[in-house]
Amino acid sequence: MGRLDNKIVLITGASAGIGRACMLLFAKEGATVCGVSRTQSNLDDTLRDVTAAGGKGSTISADLSTPEGAEKAVAQCLARYARIDILVNAAGVGYSWRHSSPGSMNPVHSTPIDKWREVMSINLDSVFYMCRLVLQQMKAQQKGSIVNVASIFGLGGAPDAHTYTATKGAIINLSRSMSVAYVDDHIRCNVVAPGFVQTQMVEDVLPMLFSAENPKLISPMGRPATVEEVAYACLFFASEESSYCTGSVLAVDGGSTARA
Repeated sequence: MGRLDNKIVLITGASAGIGRACMLLFAKEGATVCGVSRTQSNLDDTLRDVTAAGGKGSTISADLSTPEGAEKAVAQCLARYARIDILVNAAGVGYSWRHSSPGSMNPVHSTPIDKWREVMSINLDSVFYMCRLVLQQMKAQQKGSIVNVASIFGLGGAPDAHTYTATKGAIINLSRSMSVAYVDDHIRCNVVAPGFVQTQMVEDVLPMLFSAENPKLISPMGRPATVEEVAYACLFFASEESSYCTGSVLAVDGGSTARA
């Protein structure tokens, strides 16, 4: 018996990284997974792995930084499955985005206004758009669990990537507010806040942060997390094992935020 048997789960950012790991793990735990991302070919790869392992699911290609993209994703998921039990918001950009969009991961004084708006739309607006729509369905169901993936840089400051850190801090407080507002609708909302994770998003800075000379510079455990380790934290909040958790923030960071 799986921890998510017969649940319908909508997962954003499902084509790579944490979102992809959630697709695979949640399907293994009995859920029917509906993955959303911009790139259909990457979604196809994820779904192929889900079904090869005996899981069930489907995908939707949509740009969630726009209201129209979020509406497409939610509408198609409901058309296929008639309900949404769990929403995992794992879509977003991070440090590697500066290669595609120079200036987007700068400190405030050198961040162009259009880059501020760009990262805000991808990381924060997408969470608002998806939660706004899915909450309407969950209120009708009188049941649901929302898991938002933020970052430990939403809990503390950083020397750069200030738009990114602002989005992650906003996700945390938005989630806390939703947890209070919708508790009587039996809707829980929790946050997973990873530290550095072994993904393409940060792969170019990992050798510096976890060098052979000083592997514990960032994390007392001396290594980045795997995407599976973060997915298991998301699974906990998605499942009934966390039935008394709402408004909670779980740092998955190898002890980074515990060290002064």
